[in-house]
Amino acid sequence: MSGISKDYITASKRFCAEAGMDAKVIPAPAVVMTEEELEAKRKEYDEILSVVQFFGDKVLDSLKGTPLLLSVADEKGFILRMMGDETIRSMVNELGIRPGVQFTEEVMGTNVVSLSLKHSGQPIELIGPDHYHEYLHTSACYAVAFRYTDNNNLLGSLSIMTAIEFKNPLMITMLSTTIDSIERELLLRKQNRKLNIMNQIMFQNTRNGIIITDKEGVITDFNQFAQELTGLTIEETVDKPVLCLDPMGGFIHSVIEEGKQYEDIQIEFGSRDGSRHKNVCLFDAFPIYDEFRRIIGAFGQFRNITDRYEAEERYNYLANHDDLTNIPNRRYYKMRLQSMIEQAKTGLHPYQIAVIYLDLDRFKLVNDTLGHTNGDMLLKLVVDRLKSLLAPGDIIARMGGDEFMFMLPGICSVGEVTRRVENILKLFHEPFNMNGYEFHITASIGIAMYPDDGLDIEMLMIHADTAMYKAKERGKNQYLHYSSEMQTRSHEKIRMETSLRRALENNEFILYYQPQIDIRSGRVKGVEALVRWQHPERGIVSPYEFIPLAEETGLIIPLDQWVLRTACHQNKKWQDMGLAPLRIAVNLSSQQFAKDSLVDIVQEILEESGLDPQYLELEITETMTMDVEHTIPTLEKLHALGVQISIDDFGTGYSSLNYLKKFSIDRLKIDQSFVRDIMFDAHDSDIVGTIIAMAHGMGLEVIAEGVEDAGQLEFLRKQNCNEVHGVLLQQTDTSR
Repeated sequence: MSGISKDYITASKRFCAEAGMDAKVIPAPAVVMTEEELEAKRKEYDEILSVVQFFGDKVLDSLKGTPLLLSVADEKGFILRMMGDETIRSMVNELGIRPGVQFTEEVMGTNVVSLSLKHSGQPIELIGPDHYHEYLHTSACYAVAFRYTDNNNLLGSLSIMTAIEFKNPLMITMLSTTIDSIERELLLRKQNRKLNIMNQIMFQNTRNGIIITDKEGVITDFNQFAQELTGLTIEETVDKPVLCLDPMGGFIHSVIEEGKQYEDIQIEFGSRDGSRHKNVCLFDAFPIYDEFRRIIGAFGQFRNITDRYEAEERYNYLANHDDLTNIPNRRYYKMRLQSMIEQAKTGLHPYQIAVIYLDLDRFKLVNDTLGHTNGDMLLKLVVDRLKSLLAPGDIIARMGGDEFMFMLPGICSVGEVTRRVENILKLFHEPFNMNGYEFHITASIGIAMYPDDGLDIEMLMIHADTAMYKAKERGKNQYLHYSSEMQTRSHEKIRMETSLRRALENNEFILYYQPQIDIRSGRVKGVEALVRWQHPERGIVSPYEFIPLAEETGLIIPLDQWVLRTACHQNKKWQDMGLAPLRIAVNLSSQQFAKDSLVDIVQEILEESGLDPQYLELEITETMTMDVEHTIPTLEKLHALGVQISIDDFGTGYSSLNYLKKFSIDRLKIDQSFVRDIMFDAHDSDIVGTIIAMAHGMGLEVIAEGVEDAGQLEFLRKQNCNEVHGVLLQQTDTSR
């Protein structure tokens, strides 16, 4: 037999015999509910009974022609409902078995109701003599208990009774399948009730604005927070077409008409009181479907991110503008120049781009004779004059000290840029008035043109800088266009490239490991792998000398893979030596990160070295994340391997915080250019504090690079920075 073993039946019948039951006497129920008690219990079990009735009818229908009686009992064995064959029902009623009767083994003997509740994990079948009492020896009975499967709470049992000649082992199988369906439906209804309650709670108490429409695009719900964010009332919105709701109405309309979905659309609401304040929100919109996947409306929600938006705007301004002159800085300049070059490459910008490097002549004399305060004043006066010559689309940026760069994107000819540069130099003909003193100063200018003098920002800036220094060598107060003759290091560059290729073949590279220290405990949390070139003739070659060349020649790819493989093997070797496990950080180049095979390469090296992925951290830069469509899936795949991800030199590139939160990253590394001056430069200390606060707000850890003294360390500790580089630490050569 299926279900319960004969041992359980034997044990039950032995129990009945020991209790002194007479197998020939039909037992009378000891406990019977009153009509009122039965009605109250049925009301309590109303949903359960309706579900059981639905699936019970299906069982009866599928076995039509077979006389069956289905009975539903609660968890205590009280029969609540009977359905099925009227002849069997009449017979058991005459025996005193009817709704309201309680079945217990102690009173009713060996029966499927009691056994199914007692052994609720198994289906039960009793055929003929399996019953203790003889009046049931002509019957075949089956029962299975059912419960709430989320908390294993026993609800009752469903039993089948039929004549012994209709016994069929498939009945217990069908009954078990029916119980599975009943339990799934009960759990679904229970979950739906909870969801409905949560929806009611969340709709009015959430801090999100919520809009719901019907299938015609008419607003049916507009919660309190939506009213607060938009300044609109229920009367102004509910029962109105959603298209009248700006700016999200169009999105919701396309959801209904086309089934589209929108996530994280940034929208703004202006103030209705005439003030300049605005609310900035992230908006989502989704279709609402019925059970047949037909669109019956739309759901829209918007989250107030005004504080985060304003913080991001402040951060972007601080990170991309010079604190003294309030004009763009090097980071912003490079970002905009890169954008213009990309537009030019795709044909969106058909004109030439002039990259102009300007350096003030003899500015050091101003600082030395008049002091830095007057030097700063002079820089502001110079910037005021330079800005007066900017045309729409032009950019001027301070690169540092007394160096400035222009980007003029709309240049049609070399003659045009020459005329504009001559006008710049004319600005210096008039003296500058500082506190009653007139001061004359001149400038030297170098010019490089895209695409003739370079196809990327680095080459253009280097060539403009080269031309500027040539102008200074020729006597200052003049300009020069870049020419190939100015490049004096071309042959050295070729020799360096040859040596670099040989270095990869001869294994001339070594790794140093710089500790990353927990700022609270002082413990080493990880190390960063730093590559150096052990040149056979020149000794140690700085990466600042060979990395750019490796990137330009494509040799950075095999070099990256060598560093990754060597670092993973070394970390595993340390662990095998019994050292405490720690993470090892490896920098990825932009070329390596852009390769589709990156994830496979990382996985292969991890498997080859045997290093647990959690102890490998890959570092990328902000600029490498600009291609969001590549960055997001690549980081997700790396994270899925178990590898940790950090953004290196954070603050020196241009990251949208809206995208940053979508990246699968673990920590940010603040560039040392910000850390260096945090003790006496309020601009840098503000940036560092802002980065740490926002990173923690997004659940990220922060590492500060280039920490060199106790004052910097204490500042970072107070800002709750997690880890630091460079505090009285020595790099250790451990690998070759």
